[in-house]
Amino acid sequence: MTNEEKKAYIAYRIEKAESTWQETSLIAQHKLWNTCANRLYYAAFYALTALLLQEGYATQTHKGVRTLFAQHFVKTGKISSQMNNHYNKLFDKRQTADYADLVDWTEDDILPLINPTKEFIETIKKLINL
Repeated sequence: MTNEEKKAYIAYRIEKAESTWQETSLIAQHKLWNTCANRLYYAAFYALTALLLQEGYATQTHKGVRTLFAQHFVKTGKISSQMNNHYNKLFDKRQTADYADLVDWTEDDILPLINPTKEFIETIKKLINL
């Protein structure tokens, strides 16, 4: 991947993070809380994968993204442990929403995650210098 291709891909992933986050307000209006949990997680995931790419890290799994994030950004103090906790909460909510039977998240479970996810994306953008 050339430097220009890398920059374009990073910009694409950030754009995808922001548009995915915007979807959550429409989904929340329809009270589709499991779907909202999914989109919130992916909004954060897209931003995080852009950051990892900028820093030269690559992985093929969600677990790998979580591990690299904790190792290179949380443990080094570049990202707060609260941001890491938020990302892990999003991961857990999405996993449950997508794969567990008989689980229906509620407004009280998901609505408080919307604004912190936007803050997560904005924090990532600052680290990327966007």
